[in-house]
Amino acid sequence: MFEMNGNQAVVLGASMAGLLAARVLSERFERVVVIERDVLPPAGEHRRGVPHGRHLHGLHPRGREILEELFPGFTASLTASGAVSGDILGDSRWQLSGRQLRKAQIGLPGLLASRPFLEGHVRAMVQALPGVRFLEDCSVSGLTVTGDKHTVTGVQVRGPGGGGPAQVTGDLVVDATGRGSRTPVWLAELGYQSPGQERVEVGLGYATRTYRLRPGAMDGDQLILTAGTPANPRAGFLAATEGGRRMLTIAGMCGNYPPTDPAGFDAFAAGLPTADIAAAIAGAEPLDDPVPFRFPASVRHRYERLTSFPAGLLVIGDAVCSFNPVYGQGMTVAATEAVTLRGLLARRAVPDARRYFRAIAAVIDVPWDVAVGADLAFPSVPGKRSPKVRLVNAYMPRLHAAAAHDTALAAALVRVIGLKDRPEGLLRPDRVLRVLRGNLANRRRPAPAPAGQVPAATPAERPRQPTP
Repeated sequence: MFEMNGNQAVVLGASMAGLLAARVLSERFERVVVIERDVLPPAGEHRRGVPHGRHLHGLHPRGREILEELFPGFTASLTASGAVSGDILGDSRWQLSGRQLRKAQIGLPGLLASRPFLEGHVRAMVQALPGVRFLEDCSVSGLTVTGDKHTVTGVQVRGPGGGGPAQVTGDLVVDATGRGSRTPVWLAELGYQSPGQERVEVGLGYATRTYRLRPGAMDGDQLILTAGTPANPRAGFLAATEGGRRMLTIAGMCGNYPPTDPAGFDAFAAGLPTADIAAAIAGAEPLDDPVPFRFPASVRHRYERLTSFPAGLLVIGDAVCSFNPVYGQGMTVAATEAVTLRGLLARRAVPDARRYFRAIAAVIDVPWDVAVGADLAFPSVPGKRSPKVRLVNAYMPRLHAAAAHDTALAAALVRVIGLKDRPEGLLRPDRVLRVLRGNLANRRRPAPAPAGQVPAATPAERPRQPTP
């Protein structure tokens, strides 16, 4: 039933992280076997093992660039099939700290599509690669190792219908099974130390509904993003997606969960920090009922701190670090980890585990710090607030306020959010000076309405291009 030959890699899980791992492994190994516990659906249909797949997902500009690199023609292919592409600042309303960033075309394209649509198309591209095989409806019951337990040689797999496990051998096994990864348990069973874990209890709950909006409801924009604030920890994301639909995900922190009955869902949306989303869905045709999801905590496993680790085993994606989904970082970080693995594979077929985990830790550090720092702006989120975190969380609302009238600051900010640039750039002296000047100028402007009472934005005038 299963291959037993050499020069083979095994990927556990057909998640986005697993698919991208299989893509880079296919350059180094003759055969790549992807083992997935689900029966894989056609592109665009929901997969049972992705309970959050019915909610809005984000592929940041850096993630789109990586997928374009790994699959040339990726963006054109998806947009031809119905995905929506547009400028991340010029075609979106970013409403942060109750302020809307000044819009401008900055030449940084984004891509909007549902998770099943995006994952299904990536999966089809991976399935078309020579030497890649998928084993569906199969569960992994454990690792196989050498007698000294120093090297992983494959996995034990139970196929459809159960029965005794069969072995799938591999020179390299990559665990991409997400938050439910059993690698920490397997390590302990083999006598290794399990990785330390960092958790940030965010108490996030969100709900999603899709609509067909009335013409002009979004004034030509493709995305309205309304972030929560410490005073009002509700967030909303209304985005264009394939098939002419609009998907709305509303979220609340620290147990402030949105209801799933239609009236309660609408009332929650009406209580967001700005009124734009409520105005856009007024009179819309709902295409389904609201669907809920709960995300209790962001979790990071510190594999890079282990002093010993078996050869032939790596971990990627949410199995290493699972981010608060309101920031949309997960798929882009997984893509960045995949190209990091690609670089190490170019040196040797089975990368040193400690070198790999240190390399992806550097990839994870920035988005983790950004997400955790933003979460700690909410007083109800437990955690240590270092002087750096307090400084940044005091600075960011002032940056948002200045960026409402400063295109260069707005562009710099969305490039950081899109994981294109490092956040330290927002603290460059020239940008800090622009923030100070912008806030002084704002004092001479009318004060914004209180949170939850900001009127819907009117179509913005065409601003000039940002200056560096």
